[in-house]
Amino acid sequence: MAEGRFLTGGTMGHVARMTATGAMGITFIFLVDATNLFWVSQLGNPQLVAAIGFAYAVQFFSVSVGVGLMITATALISRSVGRGEEALARRQAGAACVIALGLMSVVVSLIVGYRHALIGFAGAEGETARLAARYLAATVPSLLPMSVALVLSGTLRAYGYGAKAMYVTMFSGFVLLILDPILILYLRMGLDGAAIGLVLFRFALLGLAVYFAIVQMKLVTKPRLSTMRNLAGPFFAVALPTIATQMSTPAGNYVLTMVMAPFGDAAMAAWAVVGRLTVVVFGGLFALSGAIGGIFGQNFGAGQMDRVRSTYRDALVFCVIYTMVAWVLMISVTDFVITAFALTGVGVDVLRAFSTVGVGGFIFFGALFVSNSAFNNLGKPGRSTLVNWIKDGVLSWPAATMLAASFGAAGVIYGQAMAAAVVGLGASVWGWYFVKGLKPEDETPLDPAFPRPYPNPDRHRRR
Repeated sequence: MAEGRFLTGGTMGHVARMTATGAMGITFIFLVDATNLFWVSQLGNPQLVAAIGFAYAVQFFSVSVGVGLMITATALISRSVGRGEEALARRQAGAACVIALGLMSVVVSLIVGYRHALIGFAGAEGETARLAARYLAATVPSLLPMSVALVLSGTLRAYGYGAKAMYVTMFSGFVLLILDPILILYLRMGLDGAAIGLVLFRFALLGLAVYFAIVQMKLVTKPRLSTMRNLAGPFFAVALPTIATQMSTPAGNYVLTMVMAPFGDAAMAAWAVVGRLTVVVFGGLFALSGAIGGIFGQNFGAGQMDRVRSTYRDALVFCVIYTMVAWVLMISVTDFVITAFALTGVGVDVLRAFSTVGVGGFIFFGALFVSNSAFNNLGKPGRSTLVNWIKDGVLSWPAATMLAASFGAAGVIYGQAMAAAVVGLGASVWGWYFVKGLKPEDETPLDPAFPRPYPNPDRHRRR
């Protein structure tokens, strides 16, 4: 029986390697989204661009469900790998795919059925609303293969195959980068071409995920009915709060956009630029939570609590180093960004506030991501939900509103950083005391529904 890849070697090396591969995958997804929108914008019809924007606002919430399912699969499977129960882990992976497909079927049905109301609630009207609803009808069903692909990607990460999980995203993205200009411009399919490209991208995700996780690595087997029954409870115990945690980010961004909007188009243009810069510059931190989940899970399953604690510590150190480098780089290119995006007036103030203060706040965002991963993968996912909604649902709006009254549009950036500092610092301390207090015997009660298929007396002896 092969030992989990994260049970030996320096934990900082595992953190850096898994985060790097995860960051490349996430950054590539954002690049694909940007190019998709770019080619549509070349048609010269602002309504088409607006339609995709409204549709994306709706899909962002549904994609968050898929991400939550991936994190859940990583948490549960990695524990079994850490215990040395790889046969059980393979059945869990198969069961997780079935459960994810069933849950996403419900989400897809609701979005397609209520797409007109959802688009209207987001603010779309007239022809723009009709186009957005048509785009949703064409693309939302492809969330079904995407949900399975995400679970398989999480399975690869649970075993420590971060590079293969990255290949799933990158190779699929190359397909879309090639097809988009052909479908949208050359074949003159416009918005429909963009929709077709997105659907093909998601099926490519599934095909590659199946190849790497099932065909090549053989990490998934057909689940038994007993495994399905046993997995349902632990799966949803982690999945529901994890999905709720993922939902806090789009909700918080929507609230901050409402505070920024009254400062005018120049401020909103800078806010849009800040949004793009955030996902590109901090792809590593956004990937961190999912990337280190398998490291936590394997060592937790193996009873190696000293390595759980060193993983938590090293991840926090990684956040500080990453943010400091990004901070220096962002300050150095601020003037170039202002010129490149033709920002003026209050928009310049917003971008400079982001470069000088907002970027530094990501030290605390990163600390929050680390605590999220610890709570999600070590049996306390509800704590992640709590701290994220305190930041996005309780503190962000009053902090942004208060500081905007004193500093103008730049105050929104300051408020965002303040909320992150308060919650991130508190969550990181809470998370540290949580992992510090873990003991080897704490692992078993987290998933009591799983009977041990065979004894593993050495599970607590690995060091």
